[in-house]
Amino acid sequence: MAEYNLSFSHLGFFVRDIDAMLAFYRDVLGFFLTDQGELNGRQVRFLSRNPKEHHQVVLMTGRGEDQPTTINQISFRVGGLGELRALYARLVASGAQGLDPATHGNAWSLYFPDPEGNRIEVFADSDWYVSQPCKVTVDLARPEEDLRADQLELCRSLPGFKPIGEWHAEMRALMGMD
Repeated sequence: MAEYNLSFSHLGFFVRDIDAMLAFYRDVLGFFLTDQGELNGRQVRFLSRNPKEHHQVVLMTGRGEDQPTTINQISFRVGGLGELRALYARLVASGAQGLDPATHGNAWSLYFPDPEGNRIEVFADSDWYVSQPCKVTVDLARPEEDLRADQLELCRSLPGFKPIGEWHAEMRALMGMD
């Protein structure tokens, strides 16, 4: 077990168009602007969805027009499949492009690009575990009960299938947290 408790807090990245990025993270993903200013000649915006966290996302000017993203994905968890489906419907209604809904067995995910091409993942945990990696396309417009039934059927057919609680117990033991 580690000698200290390390937990993820926030991420920051350089952007080309801070106003467009702020609008996306605020208006589409529902973050709140908690602070803003200038640091070393660069504009900075701090955003959060947690009143105990000053910032969870930091946007800072400085990404060159010809610089590609180096981010594989920025992942956000929602409270359940219904919330993920609501975000999916909102994105579809807004005309968003590049939507990639999928299941990983242990979660349902929705991948899409932000305005500067950084890959966003919003996911909802499922009740099951299967060995990873696993990615199967799903239609988040289908009824929730159908998605859940399909998920269980898929998971039962994959290696490592077990209830997520069993997997959590195994991980607690592995990490010396029993």
